[in-house]
Amino acid sequence: MPITDWPKAERPREKLLSLGPRALSDAELLAIFLRVGCVGKSAVDLARELLHEYGGLRQLLEASQREFCKGLGLGNAKYAQLQAVLEMGRRHLSATMKEGDLLSSPDLVRSYLSAQLRHQPREVFAVLFLDSQNRLIAYEELFFGTIDGASIYPREVVRRALAHNCASVILSHNHPSGVAEPSQADCRITRRLQESLELIDVRVIDHMVVGDSAVISFAERGLL
Repeated sequence: MPITDWPKAERPREKLLSLGPRALSDAELLAIFLRVGCVGKSAVDLARELLHEYGGLRQLLEASQREFCKGLGLGNAKYAQLQAVLEMGRRHLSATMKEGDLLSSPDLVRSYLSAQLRHQPREVFAVLFLDSQNRLIAYEELFFGTIDGASIYPREVVRRALAHNCASVILSHNHPSGVAEPSQADCRITRRLQESLELIDVRVIDHMVVGDSAVISFAERGLL
């Protein structure tokens, strides 16, 4: 049965407008993005099949262009639309980060760093540079490694901190393994960066490790 024949309260688009996006399932949200189904299948049916095929919404959203376009009802146009939607979400988070005190918004910082780093196939070390009011000046990805790690150079972090004339920083990196638990090497490089940045009066507020389903804060763990 096509979605247009469903009761209005059950149609994904009408449901979203009435109850808000959080009331919808992953399949219903994806169906709105797909807009149409295919022969014998509604957009919701197609969405359910795609979620099952890819293993979930996140896996579908983070699929490469080649993998994504293999899906029934998908193609380059849908891939381009999806990438635009994801980038708008990242830019919205970035704009929100620049408006207020990040120390009072740890969940926002977690969401932002997760959006930037969680999907990376290799380890990426990034820095949030903050002003004296703890507002975001810039986000920069500085070092890139293999799946096992990245080489971090404190002098380069110091150089970028001076370039931004920042007052403090939040360090971050991802664990491609998906396990966010900080390693001994993570703790050692954090101490080295703290010592180096102290020489120019820049404070390390936190170091956040991004995993598959969690972002662990050094500050909350008492590791700083």
